[in-house]
Amino acid sequence: MKNKKIVVIGSANTDMVVKTDELPTHGETKLGEYFIMNSGGKGANQAVTVARLGGDLIFITKVGNDIFGEYTITGLRKEKIDTDFVLIDKNTPSGVALIMVDKEGENYIVVAPGANSKLSPNDVYQVKDTIAEAEIILIQLEIPIVTISAIIEIAKTTGQKVILNPAPAQRLDFDLLDGLFLITPNETEASLLTGIPVKEELTARKAAQIIHDKGVQNVIITLGAQGAYLHNGTTSRIIHGKKVKAIDTTAAGDVFNGAMAVAISEGMNLEDAAGFANSAAAIAVTRLGAQSSVPFRNEIL
Repeated sequence: MKNKKIVVIGSANTDMVVKTDELPTHGETKLGEYFIMNSGGKGANQAVTVARLGGDLIFITKVGNDIFGEYTITGLRKEKIDTDFVLIDKNTPSGVALIMVDKEGENYIVVAPGANSKLSPNDVYQVKDTIAEAEIILIQLEIPIVTISAIIEIAKTTGQKVILNPAPAQRLDFDLLDGLFLITPNETEASLLTGIPVKEELTARKAAQIIHDKGVQNVIITLGAQGAYLHNGTTSRIIHGKKVKAIDTTAAGDVFNGAMAVAISEGMNLEDAAGFANSAAAIAVTRLGAQSSVPFRNEIL
């Protein structure tokens, strides 16, 4: 039996955020209110969430040999995250993200992946024994798809639960998804995967059924303030979200996924785990930034 470790494999970026009243249109320049620089990247955001919520974490990522890589490592150490598996690429800069956030909390994000794009299948195979120690593997799509495929193949041979957060949105081969324990697309990602324009509970149900029929054991489609739609062989229902005033939605999905991994590792059923994750994400959107918005366990409780 696997222990309750969670392996998060994915990206680490430095986020450069400008807060502004309104997001600019094409060709327009807006004056922002202020600028902040935060540690980010979907993988690192999820790893920090797991750490703050008390999960037993291993984080695998790649950064450049530059000031942003140093910034990432320093930030992870402040979160008491083991950096032994933060790999350094001496020939590629670290990943960065440029983010604009408006007064409603909506955002535009552009990511330059840098060293994240160099996290290779060989890197994963080098730490295969470490990965095999965990019960749960949490992955996203800010690292190469060939590396994602390698991780999933390792998990299939060792019987581990893979949670795939298919973000940023892209088309995926359903052969890659066959046998996954859990996939967690948002409305945009679910729409791209299935061709169903997902907007609310009814369309989420249709999209989730399509994904489940392709071999994914459990499907959770996140619907922002509406909550999350859960579908598997026995349950098909919406798990309602919490009403809050959103300030910045940047890392909401990452917090949701990290919280899901922790809850599942603790033996919660998927409905309770989704409720726990909804609460974590609701807190995160009331704060500015990515990792700076991640709640601690006592706040959720």
